[in-house]
Amino acid sequence: MTTEKMMDYLYNLPAQFEESLEFDYSVLEGLKKDYHNILVSGLGGSAIGGDILKSYALKRAGIPVLVNRDYDIPAFVNEKTLFFAVSYSGNTEETLSAYQQARKQGADIVCLSSGGKLLHMAAKDAYPLIKVPGGLAPRAATAYLFAPLLMALERIGLLQGARKELQETIQVLETMRESLVPEAALPDNQAKTIALKLKGSIPIIWGTAGISETAALRWKAQINENAKSPAYYNAFPELNHNELVGFEAPEESLSSLSCIILRDKFDNERVRKRMEVTKGLIKDKVNDIIEVYSQGESFLARFYSLVYTGDYASVYLALEYGINPTPVRVIDYLKSELAKQ
Repeated sequence: MTTEKMMDYLYNLPAQFEESLEFDYSVLEGLKKDYHNILVSGLGGSAIGGDILKSYALKRAGIPVLVNRDYDIPAFVNEKTLFFAVSYSGNTEETLSAYQQARKQGADIVCLSSGGKLLHMAAKDAYPLIKVPGGLAPRAATAYLFAPLLMALERIGLLQGARKELQETIQVLETMRESLVPEAALPDNQAKTIALKLKGSIPIIWGTAGISETAALRWKAQINENAKSPAYYNAFPELNHNELVGFEAPEESLSSLSCIILRDKFDNERVRKRMEVTKGLIKDKVNDIIEVYSQGESFLARFYSLVYTGDYASVYLALEYGINPTPVRVIDYLKSELAKQ
């Protein structure tokens, strides 16, 4: 897979959402029950959809949504739990282990995958399966790994209005991408501008709890996997109670940091004040402070507008370093070593 292919995947993200809206969700009709909680189990690119769902459901669902990134699952999982096993490849060993435990603990299970062992386990155990197109890197399949979770919850009556928000998200991303693609030149291409500012520095991405925190996590992970570079994230207001204190020493290391602040029009007024004070405290200590503003009206459109800019910026940063963004050889090596055990 070439760099151009990764660019194609980014360009086609809106199409992933459109396709996800047309999946067959009728297999979920039997799940209209009185659940006490929802647990999404996955790792890496297959877990980020759960994180987005958690943020989205925070003020929209009457029950908690939690994300599990482990071989084991919480003790509270039982017959009142709706459990999503999410593995793009279908072979993620932690997710397969969590699936087996959820089955033993009596949860209702929905599987989301492009194939692999999870597909066969779901068929054998007669659990609903939402099958998504394969052939992508999991991080390039974010719409396939999120939108079906949202549509599933809308189908069984646990959320409302999801389809409308996804439709706006498609429109916003289609508009944004014309200024993000490689053909869009500086200084109008925000993603290219950000990549140039990040080059040679270590990015720290800050979002806001309940709004853009998961977008900050996505930025961090995309820079890790695409640009093969370290990156870190945190969220307001929590970071003002610890991380901010760490901007005193060592000065030579602080000067290599670039802070990216993700901003949204619905950030709490006090959080906006915290952002301004924080910028003033660190502006003379770090390499740069970059602010990225969300676009759109609905939560999902605004959220994914931040994600989309970060996705493109991470690929442009890889190009600045002369790196092919697609391979993740360290992860492949780790999996091969684990397979020997």
